[in-house]
Amino acid sequence: MTTTTDLAVNLLDAKSLISSVGTVGLLAIIFAETGLLIGFFLPGDSLLILGGVAASSAASKAFGAGVQMPIAALLIGAPLCAIAGAQLGHLLGAKVGGRLFDKPDSKIFKREYVVKAEEYFTKFGPEKAVVMARFIPIVRTFLNPVAGTLEMPARTFFIWNAVGGVIWTEAMLCIGYFFGDSMAPVIDKYLIPAMALIILLSISPILIEVLRDRKKRKAGGAAYAAEAEAADALQGGRHRRG
Repeated sequence: MTTTTDLAVNLLDAKSLISSVGTVGLLAIIFAETGLLIGFFLPGDSLLILGGVAASSAASKAFGAGVQMPIAALLIGAPLCAIAGAQLGHLLGAKVGGRLFDKPDSKIFKREYVVKAEEYFTKFGPEKAVVMARFIPIVRTFLNPVAGTLEMPARTFFIWNAVGGVIWTEAMLCIGYFFGDSMAPVIDKYLIPAMALIILLSISPILIEVLRDRKKRKAGGAAYAAEAEAADALQGGRHRRG
């Protein structure tokens, strides 16, 4: 018998999910993770990668007999569900964003999630933030309603949401599909380190932007100091001439 505890653990275990929910369940989870705030804890990245493995020739080696997902259905369905989920999140933010986020912390909801999503949105600009957030767990869930709350136009959001959704889902699926044979024997041991590496690589554009911003600030501060120093020197020279 499956207990509540087992179900909770399975929801956090991408390999267990692949073995139990099938293609339709995988697509539903991708929709929930990107569209429903309560889905932020779901393992979207690793689920897509393992979905790719489950569609490859290594499926039985990785998950046992009887597990084989159709790659065409995943390549078409995953981006559609990711895009639709994010659009729902944007709509919720536009309609009830203020009331949605104006509540105290609970076991599931943490205001820091919203604050972090707002920081990405304002720091990198709406378009870039929508695309990059796809590769960052939790942020990709909360940024969509934040975009709606901050009144990002629905048409603009849809365009960049589609770009990010396609790149994210297809990249993760293809990693699993094309490297399934290499990953199958070591999935249990190396999945978490591999996901950490993938997330690190995916957020590298953000890290680059942060470093550039810091350099600009330092350069701006140095330029300001040089101008002030020159002004002081000029003012001192005038006093001496006087």
